[in-house]
Amino acid sequence: MTTIAVLGNGRVGGNLATALTRAGHQVTAVDRAPGAAADAARTADIVINATPGAGSLERLTALREELRGKILVDVSNATLDGPDGLPADLLYPGSSLAEQLQEALPETHVVKTLNTMLFPVMTAPATLTQPPTAYLSGEDPQAKQTVHDLLVDLGWHKDWITDLGGIRTARATEAAILFVPHVIRSSGFTPFAISIAR
Repeated sequence: MTTIAVLGNGRVGGNLATALTRAGHQVTAVDRAPGAAADAARTADIVINATPGAGSLERLTALREELRGKILVDVSNATLDGPDGLPADLLYPGSSLAEQLQEALPETHVVKTLNTMLFPVMTAPATLTQPPTAYLSGEDPQAKQTVHDLLVDLGWHKDWITDLGGIRTARATEAAILFVPHVIRSSGFTPFAISIAR
């Protein structure tokens, strides 16, 4: 059993918190209030960032001490939204939220994952008609292995998980968010993932 703090209790955070609790972990899900987030991060082994990506860097940098030595799982995408509320552009072109977080939090092990799919797929990957792919980006191999094991707890088969390498690779998966509004406009909010077919 791992102690996990999920920062953000909207659809993404709530879904992850419920599924990880069901998998046997001790999970605390908190909203964006700084005090609650700090308390939860301080006592957790793993912290999951499920806050809106546009404000994540500022919000998490304020928790530098609480996140020291911890694994920070970043599932957010930092985007500028269009008039319809769907992502229109990247907030960090030529970089990524995950890279920005790792630079700002050098004593925290940032791992990017689960940001290339609609949120229901994060905790129910087997419900899709074809195997989806979950990508891992991060500098610390042990941290990535820990997150890999969490994904398995969420129902991801080991051969559906692809380790892309260092944190710089997160700019590729974060850029994939630009597919999402077009897919949604074309097909609606039917669950999907941006995956590798082999």
